[in-house]
Amino acid sequence: MLNYTIFINNKNITQQFAKNSRYYGVIFIILGLLGVIFPQIMSLTSVIFIGWLLLFSAIITAIHTWQINKKDWLGWLKVIMFSFVSILIISNPIKGIIALSVIFIIYFIVDSILNFTLAFSIKPNNGWFIVLLNAILSLALGIYFLLALANPIKTIWLVGLLVGISLFFDGIMLLTLSKITTKS
Repeated sequence: MLNYTIFINNKNITQQFAKNSRYYGVIFIILGLLGVIFPQIMSLTSVIFIGWLLLFSAIITAIHTWQINKKDWLGWLKVIMFSFVSILIISNPIKGIIALSVIFIIYFIVDSILNFTLAFSIKPNNGWFIVLLNAILSLALGIYFLLALANPIKTIWLVGLLVGISLFFDGIMLLTLSKITTKS
């Protein structure tokens, strides 16, 4: 759990937080707007990025298994699994987007729980309400994703749109918190 008073009472940490939050907040806002304007591209970009991350993970796992224990069948099974899933996602990103929708349902629900926890742990300090709003938004996005799975075609643009919206509001939250921490 975040100890908010230690965070606020440490001037070096709050200055670094404010500086970084401004930079990352602006980046998140720009990425979020791009996702809202070009949702299909954001969807494809997200799923292909994940596919390549899995392929990279397969390569790293293979190197590690080779160096540590060439007879480790569980390590090789993991390499095969990562490789197979990554090739499926990269070669057929539309199905990957649908699978990613399920992952995002889980992500948004967990993100909302964490933000609700953070909001109520820093309440009544400045900024708690924007964190609460971010938690409510994440919960709404998770529920909307869940309902959208009834029409898989909708998820092709929905993934990018909702990722864009989430990034945009995460950026707003970071900018707001950076301004509040510089005032404290």
